[in-house]
Amino acid sequence: MLPLTRFWLLLRRPPAAGVRGKNLGLRKVASGVSFPGNASPRALNIFDRDLKRKQKNWAARQPEPLKFDYLKEEVGIRIADRVYDIARDFPLVLDIGCGRGYIAQHLNKETVGKFIQADIAENALKNTLETEIPTVTVLADEEFLPFRENTFDLVVSSLSLHWVNDLPRALEQIHYVLKPDGVFIGAMFGGDTLYELRCSLQLAETEREGGFAPHVSPFTAVNDLGHLLGRAGFNTLTVDTDEIQVNYPGMFELMEDLQEKKSRMLT
Repeated sequence: MLPLTRFWLLLRRPPAAGVRGKNLGLRKVASGVSFPGNASPRALNIFDRDLKRKQKNWAARQPEPLKFDYLKEEVGIRIADRVYDIARDFPLVLDIGCGRGYIAQHLNKETVGKFIQADIAENALKNTLETEIPTVTVLADEEFLPFRENTFDLVVSSLSLHWVNDLPRALEQIHYVLKPDGVFIGAMFGGDTLYELRCSLQLAETEREGGFAPHVSPFTAVNDLGHLLGRAGFNTLTVDTDEIQVNYPGMFELMEDLQEKKSRMLT
């Protein structure tokens, strides 16, 4: 059994007097995709972003993507449902860490005018799913968004931000590119993700080695998220925690799935 914790963020910035949204455009940044040396100096570099880009590119080339992308599909549907819950339309939308486009395929042109899909992996962008919404793909890193201030009416992100080294910086950039009345809806793995697996590995390694090392990527505690969002400038926060349980017939099926998710999402 593989428990997965999911949380959603619905955020609005208060209107700012005299501030208007700008047309879509790229601002100058060090690089649209981060490479060694581009990381934020204040962040612990837990993840090698260049290696993650290569892993995601490798995963995007594998056959049978639906066999391993069921979580991305499920969460993409639920994020789209949250968008429909908001009684307004969104002329310009940004999807951060879009992968193959798991959110856009569930939205319609009556709600979204134009959809910008950004991802660190070029192969993922080449394989984006078809949608009725006019779509543009941009090669960009979640840690270095190359967009102007007050650009987007809505920013969405599905199971991507847990790979970011500096989450506060990433949230600040999302706030920066949103219009004053913009909305951010996201989902990422919470702190209890893979709880049973982590406990089993720790107990087994402690018994045999006298100690243990982490074998699963760290996840943000849900209780810390509201503070991080508030510090980034968001208000009117709604945070929900849910749990998706995935059952496996045996150990080997679990290991096969995790091996593929090592490049796609989890570790």
